[in-house]
Amino acid sequence: MRKTPHRSIALRVLAVAALAAVSLPATPAAAAPPAAPSAAAACTPAQVVTNGGFESGTSPWTQSSTSVITSRSGQSAHGGSSFAWLDGTGGTHTDTLSQSVTIPSGCSTASLSFWLHIDTAETTSSIAYDKLTAKIGGTTLATYSNLDKNTGYVKKTLDVSAFAGQTVSLAFTGTEDSSLQSSFVLDDIALDTSGGSTPPADSTRTPAAPSYTVSLSSNTSGTVWTGHESATFTNASATALSEVYLRLWDNYHGTCDAMPITVTNVTGGTAGSLSVGCTALQITLPAPLAQGQSATVGFDLGITVPSGADRFGHDGAFSFIGNALPVLAVKDGAGWHLDPYTNNGESFYSLAADFKVTLDHPSNLLVPATGTSTDTPGSSGRTVTTATASKVRDFAWAAGPFTKISGTSTAGTAINVYSVSGISSSDAQSMLSTAKSAVDAHAGRFGAYPYGELDAVIDNNYWFGGMEYPGFVLDLVSTTALTHEIGHQWWYGIVGDDEYTSPWLDEAFTDYATDLALGKTGTNCWNSVSWASSAEKITNSMAYWDAHSSRYSTVVYGYGKCALHDLRRMLGDTAMTNLLKNYASSHWYGVSTTAEFKAAAQAATTTDLTSFWSTHRIDG
Repeated sequence: MRKTPHRSIALRVLAVAALAAVSLPATPAAAAPPAAPSAAAACTPAQVVTNGGFESGTSPWTQSSTSVITSRSGQSAHGGSSFAWLDGTGGTHTDTLSQSVTIPSGCSTASLSFWLHIDTAETTSSIAYDKLTAKIGGTTLATYSNLDKNTGYVKKTLDVSAFAGQTVSLAFTGTEDSSLQSSFVLDDIALDTSGGSTPPADSTRTPAAPSYTVSLSSNTSGTVWTGHESATFTNASATALSEVYLRLWDNYHGTCDAMPITVTNVTGGTAGSLSVGCTALQITLPAPLAQGQSATVGFDLGITVPSGADRFGHDGAFSFIGNALPVLAVKDGAGWHLDPYTNNGESFYSLAADFKVTLDHPSNLLVPATGTSTDTPGSSGRTVTTATASKVRDFAWAAGPFTKISGTSTAGTAINVYSVSGISSSDAQSMLSTAKSAVDAHAGRFGAYPYGELDAVIDNNYWFGGMEYPGFVLDLVSTTALTHEIGHQWWYGIVGDDEYTSPWLDEAFTDYATDLALGKTGTNCWNSVSWASSAEKITNSMAYWDAHSSRYSTVVYGYGKCALHDLRRMLGDTAMTNLLKNYASSHWYGVSTTAEFKAAAQAATTTDLTSFWSTHRIDG
C-alpha cells in the first residue's frame, strides 16, 4: 500500500480497530525467578490455566471481590461474554485475581498470554498513577499502567519457562490512586507449555498448495455478491492437521452483528466460533489430516460492500472488492497466524494459491479482476466474467461503469486501466504509460512478470493512496504511487512475506524498487534519520506501528528504503542488483523473512554486515 498524508478519512474506522493497537513493551521483570528443578520427565504439552475466558463462573479463580469476574456493562469481553475487570473506581482501590497453576516438568517452553484492555481518565502522558502487575510465584513478570491505555484489547505474551515443574500462583493486582479511574480488563488468559523431549514445532508452512473455486452473482449495482466458495489444500507438515482457519478480513469493516462477509453451510468440516474481531473462522476437519493428504472445505458466501472509497468499499457506482474472499490462514512453527486486521498497513499472510472465480454481473458493469479474465453472455442483460490466476496470494476485483483503456508494455504485458467518472482521458493515458514502463522496469530487475494481464483501477478519492493485489491495483492518479503498487507484484505478490510481522519486507523493498524505476538514488537520505525512541526499528511489526501510526510511513517506507540504498552503496550497484534478482528467484512464489534476506546479503559480500544491521535497526 502506498501511504498518503490524507489520513483524516481513515478516522471513521478507528473505533473498530480494537485489536489493532498495542502498547509499548511492558516493564521487564526486575527479579530473577527461582531456578526450576531438573526433571528427566518428558514434557506433556498443555494449557494449564483453567477457565481463562471466565465463561465457566469464577472457579478456580480467587478474586478480591465478587465484581472482578463479571459481564456487567461498561466494559466488554474479548471473547464470549465474561471478563475480569480490575479497578475502575476513581478512588484509592486495589483488586486482585489469582489461581494456582502447575507447569509440567520437562517442558522447556512455557508462555503466559492474556488479552488486556486499559482505559483511563488520567490525562498525564508521563506519570503512572494506576498500575496492573502480573506475577507468577513471587516474581513480577510485567507492570502496566494508565500510560499503556489503548482503544481495545491487546494480546500480551510473557515467558515463564523458568517455572517448569513448579506449582505457583498466577496473580494480577490492580491499584488505583485517589482520583481519576483506570480500568484494567483481562480476558482469555492462557499458559501454554511445550518443548523438552517432545519434537519442536514443525516450521513447515501449511495448509499448502491452496486452490480456490468461487462462483458469485451480484445485485444490479455490484455491491452485494452471493454464491459459493471451496478451498482445496494439502497438509505439508509432519504434524497432523485437525483444523484450518479462514480469514474473513473484511469483517473489520463492519461489526460482528452486521458482518460484510458471511460464511454459512460449511461442508468438509465443522464451523467453530468466529474470533479476532470476527475475521477468523475455525473449521474443524472430520479427521486429522496427515502429511501429504488433501482435503476440501466448501461454504456459501455472502459479500456486502460498504460505502466508501476504500480497498473494500464503493465510491458511488464503483465498487472495490479487496480481501473479500475468505482465504486460509497459515500455520507454521509459531502456530496459527491469526493477527488482527490493520487499517494502517496490511495484516495479510497467505501462501501462493490458484484461483478460479466466476462473477455473474449486470452487463453494464465492467469487472476488472486478479488473473486473466474472459467474458461470456449470461442470462438476460448479464455477463459472466471468469478470472483464473495461478500462484497468487489473494484475489480482488472491482465492479462499476468504468472507462477502460488498454495497451501492452514493451516486454509484452497486457495492461488495462479502469477509471471512475471524473478521471480525465489524459490522466488515464498517463497512468497507462506509467504502468507499461513500471512493469517492465521491475521485471528487468527482479524477474519476468508472471501473471498475464495487469489491471489498474484509478480513483482520486482513495484515502489510502494505493493498494496492491496480485495482477490488480487500486490507485490515485500518481506516477510514484502506481509505480509503487506495481512493484508490489514482486515484493509481496511473488516474493511473499508475513505482512503483519514484517511489513518492511514488502513496503521498504517496494519503495526502493520504485526509486530505482524512477531514477532516484536515495543520495544522503539516511542523513535525515531521527529515531523517536530506542524501541523504534525498521523491522518492527504492525502491532508496534498501529500503536505509533504517525511514524509508520516515515520509518518503514522512508528509512527502510534508505537502508536498502545504503546497502547498495556498501555492496556496489552490480552486487546489489544480483542480490535482489537472485533473492527474488530463490523465493519465487515462496515466503521471505528478515533473517533470510540478511543471510543472503551477507553472502554477497566479504564485509561483516553486523554493524550495518545494528546501525540501521534491522533486527531478525
